[in-house]
Amino acid sequence: MFPLPSDAASVLTTDLGVLLGLLAMARLLDPKRWRDRALLGATTATLLLIYTLWRWNDTLPSFDLTLQALWPRLFITLEIIAISYTLMSILILTRSVDRSAQADAARRALAARGEQPAVDVFICTYDEPMEIVERSILAALALDYPDNTVWVLDDTRRDWLRAFCDEVGARHLTRPDNKGAKAGNLNNALAVTARLSNAPVILVLDADFAPRRDFLQRTVGLLLSEPDIAVVQTPQFYYNPDPIQHNLLSSSSWVDDQRFFFDVFQPAKDAWGCAFCVGTSFVVRRERLAEIGGFPHAAISEDLNLTYTLLRRGQRTVWLNEPLSFGLSAEGVPEYITQRARWCLGTIQVALLRDGPLRSRGYSFTQRWHFLHGVLNWLCKPFMVLLLIAPPIYWFAGLPAFAADYLSFLRYGVPALLGMIIYMGWISRARTLPLFMEATHAVTCFAVTATLLSALIRPFGRPFKVTDKGGDRSRPRVHAKLATLFGLIAASSAASIVWAFISPTAASEISSIDYFNLMWAGIAMLIAFIAFLVCFELPRGEDLFPSGEAGWLAKDNEVVPCRIEALSLSSARVAGLRHQRLTTPGSRLPLHLDGLGWIEASVSAVSKTTMHLRLQPSEAQRRQLVLRLFSSSCGVITGRARLRGALAGLARRGFAGR
Repeated sequence: MFPLPSDAASVLTTDLGVLLGLLAMARLLDPKRWRDRALLGATTATLLLIYTLWRWNDTLPSFDLTLQALWPRLFITLEIIAISYTLMSILILTRSVDRSAQADAARRALAARGEQPAVDVFICTYDEPMEIVERSILAALALDYPDNTVWVLDDTRRDWLRAFCDEVGARHLTRPDNKGAKAGNLNNALAVTARLSNAPVILVLDADFAPRRDFLQRTVGLLLSEPDIAVVQTPQFYYNPDPIQHNLLSSSSWVDDQRFFFDVFQPAKDAWGCAFCVGTSFVVRRERLAEIGGFPHAAISEDLNLTYTLLRRGQRTVWLNEPLSFGLSAEGVPEYITQRARWCLGTIQVALLRDGPLRSRGYSFTQRWHFLHGVLNWLCKPFMVLLLIAPPIYWFAGLPAFAADYLSFLRYGVPALLGMIIYMGWISRARTLPLFMEATHAVTCFAVTATLLSALIRPFGRPFKVTDKGGDRSRPRVHAKLATLFGLIAASSAASIVWAFISPTAASEISSIDYFNLMWAGIAMLIAFIAFLVCFELPRGEDLFPSGEAGWLAKDNEVVPCRIEALSLSSARVAGLRHQRLTTPGSRLPLHLDGLGWIEASVSAVSKTTMHLRLQPSEAQRRQLVLRLFSSSCGVITGRARLRGALAGLARRGFAGR
């Protein structure tokens, strides 16, 4: 059906023309305009469809019940699932909505009416240490809102947490068991607070998320602005790098994998009326929860289940894309993988529910296919597994995943790849990078695939796994099993390349299909090697927050002005000193900060331009620092990907080991 390319020069000329055309479109078009989004999206989708038709018509062997015929069909089945997900994503991303102006107007309208309804703040906690949970509690107590009550929902019944809540003015709630996991904890709080405060609005926070002071001012008015708005969800921002950013030394150059979902996908889904709750940092109407019997607990993803239960009753979730809370990203690779596997299982469970969006009446066609899009997101992960293992299978077992020569792939496959890379970078406003995004998916693809397979047998009944956060991260860690897996994949891909040239049965001249699989093996090797590096976790220190404020240092009855470049609860990096005689390491050097006064400090390290201080604040000063750092709109993680910086970090990690 598709003509074979005549020569490499003509194919490369075509690819170059496609590349230049796509780059010109990305330069001239504006992702804020829906027509431009539709135009570049349609161009990319066309290239993908051409590739898919070529794959289906020209790269499959004749059907029979042999591995040579079944293996390529398994591969293309999962590939088409991934392509379908991508095409649905392009369609979803043709729309987007920004509700900040609506939130401004709703806030003014609420103030004009003199109505600020009471709010119950629910902080869900399960076994987090004090240094984590106190940030959320203290920040919630400092919310700029006249009538709110902070309830700490302690599902591990800790006496020290009860004492802390009593001291700072929060309310402490427990229950005799952990039935229903997080949803059960929330429902217990609903029942208790209905008898006591009974606030019409509820703010839900996870224990590691600290709300900004104006969180309720920005969200409550929007929640009450339209009768069918039941939930206002805000994005999750993190003040620490996730394990992939941290272990690849790319915290300042590589965006965490959820930024694209929060900053681009959810505003797009909201424009379709299908944004959904993500479990923390949202406000919800109590009356709407009462109508559905509380937070749904039939699936471990109570947040997703909540949205679709409400949608069935004509109530929607809207997305306010503002940085109104900061939390702790998964710090270790096992926690990162556990979190994603839990999200996957929760989505599958909601899909299987009798009153869920795929099986029940009451949902619109748009709502159903948006949910299906979310299911396909997880069903794509097995395709990544096959992408990694296909080259060694070809070279050592003689089974090609699809029969194509490199010229045909350059003609039909490369334009689709170029389209996707350029489109994703454009639509995400530089929140994605080729190779790094694939490596991020590779880290979790085996665990998610295992979760999907186990869900075929027993989708329900498994315990809710909480993502462990906090604890000592000061030592390097090696995740041997995962490192072995990715090491073997990288090594087998490298061996495949070598084997192609030294095999006793190798042809005297490499065929065009061999060239194609050599290129594939090289890419799989790079992706697996990056995932391999992630398995060797680097030590973590305390995260320093960018500052820039003025400070003063004192020694020998002299006060010297300085500039605070970065600050944490126990350290500071200062610059702008007039002279260096104060900077002897180990010397006492109190630091003055506006609003905190003089803080005991000592010099820990000195460089030509900066000095590092070890802070020893009093308990009152430390709590003020918690509010200054964790309830403000700041963070240490970049919101924009930079390929050069990410590659530099990867090179340092891969060749220098640090």
